[in-house]
Amino acid sequence: MSTPKNNTHSMTGLERRATWSLASVYAVRMLGLFMILPVFAIYAEELQGVTPLLVGWAIGIYGLTQALLQIPLGMLSDRIGRKPVIIGGLLVFVLGSVVAAMADSIHGVILGRALQGSGAIAAAVMALAADLTREENRTKVMAAIGMSIGTSFALALVAGPILQGVVGVRGIFWLTAVLALLAIFIVIAVVPQPVRSMLRRDTQVVKSALKDVLADRQLLRLDVGVFVLHAVLTANFVIIPLLLRDELALDAGQHWMIYLPVLLVSFLIMLPFLIIGERKRHMKAVMLVAIALLAVAELSLVGSTHSIAAMSFSLLAFFAAFNLMEASMPSLLSKQAPADIKGTAMGAFSTSQFLGAFAGGVLGGYLAETLGTNGVFVVGAAAICIWLLIAASMDNPSYLSSYLLNVGQQTADGAQAMVERLRQVKGVSEAVVIPEDGVAYLKVDRNALDEEQLREFSVSTA
Repeated sequence: MSTPKNNTHSMTGLERRATWSLASVYAVRMLGLFMILPVFAIYAEELQGVTPLLVGWAIGIYGLTQALLQIPLGMLSDRIGRKPVIIGGLLVFVLGSVVAAMADSIHGVILGRALQGSGAIAAAVMALAADLTREENRTKVMAAIGMSIGTSFALALVAGPILQGVVGVRGIFWLTAVLALLAIFIVIAVVPQPVRSMLRRDTQVVKSALKDVLADRQLLRLDVGVFVLHAVLTANFVIIPLLLRDELALDAGQHWMIYLPVLLVSFLIMLPFLIIGERKRHMKAVMLVAIALLAVAELSLVGSTHSIAAMSFSLLAFFAAFNLMEASMPSLLSKQAPADIKGTAMGAFSTSQFLGAFAGGVLGGYLAETLGTNGVFVVGAAAICIWLLIAASMDNPSYLSSYLLNVGQQTADGAQAMVERLRQVKGVSEAVVIPEDGVAYLKVDRNALDEEQLREFSVSTA
């Protein structure tokens, strides 16, 4: 799906509709998963058979099932279609929400959360977004979906405590089920139907490329980083709600008054560093500073339970660093990954993130049970320090951007000849043309790119 040479890169009405509708579907699902984070540890005390370890399992188990199923379900969507997989996944998510809402025991909630994660639609949503957008606009669409995830996380930390005070955690699970049904309606009635579905290497996992991705030490450093980042986050939420209630005498329904200003100010702190890192090409330095700040924040939580101000300051430092890493790491991965297997690299990265959430929940529960709350923070800080050492040895990113171009189906010889011609265009550093795809996967320097010359290779479609 390309454009004529004289066309702009503005999005069509169909592309805009696909973007906001798919972003809302993704955000609604993630909102349901995140909303229990700031309140579940307190609610769990009412459940039969509860222990800190099992609380950790309940919080993190969705990450395990999500990690195990997201790539297989994405591949299944290549065979049976995107919408059936997305709708099926949302129905499983609804079932998990209902099971968790009706559970009287911690084991029942664990089952419900596992089912929620089993509705792993992330890869299928990204594939459908790619089916519905032209190559030159796909980066914008993926960025919009990514922003919806970050927004849903921030909203969940504020909405969770508020809703807990109104409808309780059971009510949150029921609301989550209703929101997922709304998402199904959006998929059926609002999301456009693609003309055809095909494998796109910039957004989807290519099975044959997994070995290359897992052998790439630069990409593995980022996978380790996102694993640790989400492990520490999840472990913290096994105990932070209890600390806010027991040490600072804040009712669960009041916790949003901590989270809301902390998240707003942390975003304002993070944004200039992100801009400096990208524009001044200091992303590695910014990343190392953020990881170091994350470790300091984690240690500061050890001694911050004596006052609201100290806890707020520690959480502010934590979320400023967390948000900066959450925003910059996908960008770093995009710069590091070869253009024709970026989707595979993103799949491995996303899987590492969900495995980190699972490991963090289980480890956080275990540490809280055996070492107490300070043990969770100290071990988290140690894990972050190990990550800092690993990240310090990472190569400086290339600051090249992915660029897709529809060049029409090619013979093998024609594809190779086109690669040579594309490499002659000013600003093009890497070029791969897949003959059967009809797409050129490029790495370009946006500051030097002769885009007008590059678009001479573009093939328009009816």
